[in-house]
Amino acid sequence: MSDNGKTPVDFWFDPLCPWAWMTSRWVLEVEKVRDIEVRWHVMSLAVLNEDKMDQVPEQYREGLRQSWGPVRVAVAAEQLHGGEVLGPFYTALGTRIHNRGEGLTPENVREIVSAALAEAGLPESLVEYLDKDSYDTELRASHKEGIDKVGQEVGTPVIAVPGADGGQIAFFGPVVTPTPKGEEAAKLWDGTLLVASVPGFFEIKRTRTADPDFSNL
Repeated sequence: MSDNGKTPVDFWFDPLCPWAWMTSRWVLEVEKVRDIEVRWHVMSLAVLNEDKMDQVPEQYREGLRQSWGPVRVAVAAEQLHGGEVLGPFYTALGTRIHNRGEGLTPENVREIVSAALAEAGLPESLVEYLDKDSYDTELRASHKEGIDKVGQEVGTPVIAVPGADGGQIAFFGPVVTPTPKGEEAAKLWDGTLLVASVPGFFEIKRTRTADPDFSNL
């Protein structure tokens, strides 16, 4: 339990990942119906794939190159203004990228990140970290913390929840679309805690047959 008596849920995200976005909106929904507290952390798809860049399609490679900027701004915001700013900034940025379908391109990235910073009450000057590696050490450390908990054969999102002995159990996912609401969100959360409580449980998976659906967000 955290100091306020709520169950802590650690969540690692890359702002560009639509599946992480779906899952992040789910845990925020769970906050309304279960006594949990989400703690946000940055991970990086670019860091995750940097030793595999020659193995991914060119279109995906370009997306990975674009992904450096937003995570650098997020980590700079965290380092300079505290971890509590990550949630609001992620929400403001993800809403633009995913819900509004604005995406992120070299042409619009500064405008979108600047608008998200303003909405989150953060200084616009943080947009300059799009092109700075000032906090790459901290970015890699945050990424490593999440990956060390869950293992290498995953992507984003990563969540860590209490296991049977009170220690953290981390998972990739849950990957879900559309985002469950209300009692459906609570049921998925209860199921996540249930599998986390089973020693030796590792994986449930099936092929995705639908794209991320943002229509209820």
